[in-house]
Amino acid sequence: MAAAEQESQHKGVRPLPFKDVDHRVYFFDNIGELQKDGVLQDVVIEVEGRRFPCHRLVLSVRCPYFRAMFSSDMAESRQKTVVLQDMDADVFEEILSYFYSGTIYVSLDKVKSLYQAADLLQLDYVKIACKKYMVTNVDSSNCVDLYRFADFFSMDTVAYLFSMDAIRNRSLHFICRFFSEVSHTKEFYSLSVNQLTRIISHDKLDVKQEKTVWEAVVRWVQHSREDRLQHLPSILPHIRFNLLTSDDTAAILQHPMVRENSGSSEVSNLAMMPKTSNPKRRIGMDAQEMFLLFRTIGTDTTQMLCYNPRSKMYIKHSYGMEYLDMRMEVCTRFKVLTATVTCNNDIYTLVKESSEELGLFQYIHLANWWEKKSSFHREKPEHSPCQHIRLRAAQSKPSSKPVQYLLEVDGHLYYLAVHVTSQSREKRILLVMKKYQYSTDQWQDCSKPSADKQSCNVAVSSGKHLYLITNTEMHRYDPSQDSWCKVTPPSTNLEPCTAVAMGTEIFCTDAAVRKISVYDVEADSWSELPGWSGPNLKPTLFVLEGQLHVCLHNEQIYVYDRSEGAWKYLLTLPDGPWGICGSTLPVARMYVYNPTS
Repeated sequence: MAAAEQESQHKGVRPLPFKDVDHRVYFFDNIGELQKDGVLQDVVIEVEGRRFPCHRLVLSVRCPYFRAMFSSDMAESRQKTVVLQDMDADVFEEILSYFYSGTIYVSLDKVKSLYQAADLLQLDYVKIACKKYMVTNVDSSNCVDLYRFADFFSMDTVAYLFSMDAIRNRSLHFICRFFSEVSHTKEFYSLSVNQLTRIISHDKLDVKQEKTVWEAVVRWVQHSREDRLQHLPSILPHIRFNLLTSDDTAAILQHPMVRENSGSSEVSNLAMMPKTSNPKRRIGMDAQEMFLLFRTIGTDTTQMLCYNPRSKMYIKHSYGMEYLDMRMEVCTRFKVLTATVTCNNDIYTLVKESSEELGLFQYIHLANWWEKKSSFHREKPEHSPCQHIRLRAAQSKPSSKPVQYLLEVDGHLYYLAVHVTSQSREKRILLVMKKYQYSTDQWQDCSKPSADKQSCNVAVSSGKHLYLITNTEMHRYDPSQDSWCKVTPPSTNLEPCTAVAMGTEIFCTDAAVRKISVYDVEADSWSELPGWSGPNLKPTLFVLEGQLHVCLHNEQIYVYDRSEGAWKYLLTLPDGPWGICGSTLPVARMYVYNPTS
């Protein structure tokens, strides 16, 4: 009895924990409300003359820099107004918002100043966010600027995947690939001599001739001739004179800048440069235009075949179709559905990640690997009210597989899925169309054409428009207006299965290739070219080196000789047949040796 009373007394005094699971959210939400309402603020941070009232406690908890300031004997710990130097006011406003909300907004115009502020304030999370943004947003327009920035902060090794080395290497990739273009920019002229020599020493410069490298050096020196002419002797050994013609070498020896440095040992030895300079050719010197084919091998490997019929040169890459999702830490297998090549020679593939998800991948030329850009949900097309009634009455059934296109129009990627619904007496097509936003890696919905009683279809881009060709109609999409209109349809009934654009013409044909229909986008008129007459030739049109080609039966290649008005056999693909991704074969400028070597 006594033991029972003692146990009861213990139960009465034993503390039991009750955790408020909403505590953190409630606490920070209320802190944010206090800041918004200007309540209990006890310090003012002044930046560039702008005053930011806030709370010492919040600043100390969220920022090591302010914690050290307010918890020490520094004068600032007792001041009601603290002035911050070497800080942009708009950037501090963004950081202060982050202190209260936990969300930081990074943009290309602010990322460098935001990183510098985070470096001063010792905000590791913000620094990592900035580096992640930079490494995923490098392109040909900002690569030199980001290269210089990453080089300056190269000691920052926090977060290996998004270190400054990663940004510098990524930027260097774009500098090398677009060297001919970026070497004319003011950012390129701002490179230091060490940065310049590192770049022009690279094997992976995509230049067709070594003279391009020399001309870039000349422009760099002349941008600040008085200060830079002295560096020319140390730069010249990085020019590969053995890759220059004798005339180009002679012209360099006689160049005024070289003659002004004639007394240096490097310049006096220029005559020996062709024998002693690096003999390795730049990667761009042997690049060729090639058509691309994909196929899945087994369940976990995809092959990409790159082929140039004229030179008989081909490259066959095999890729393990597994990639690591950094967030989910799982491996995913996928299959290529369609592919396209942009005006900048970027190769994109659309892949099936699951029954409901599609993924967009970009080929990284100089690294020979695929980088995931985004995923999106595979949507089913919506019927208009009148369509819904007709389809339900006719008991329509959607086709098992939609026809999917990935196309570039006026510098933007578009996804188009055409679903054919079968009814008792006719077929109709319904569409899903999305535009890819490069800056956010997101997809947005676009308007759809009113293509109704159609079955066969093919989509193609030409100039600043996208065209959808059906068996009786032709629709044109204007990206600037996000609108469709009808244009002149083919003169004869056509069941299109493949189409490709070349110049101001669109070439289109059906499965039997009885004729090639040609649409002039400027004249809005049609003409015809000869074809074949055979059962289901499985044709795929493509344009290579300015000539119209067709692949038959997924393995036989023909070229059209317009002067003779006839098709000529070229070759049969090695290890065929290959799978065709889309209604045309993508064509890209490819490096002919393994870029990872």
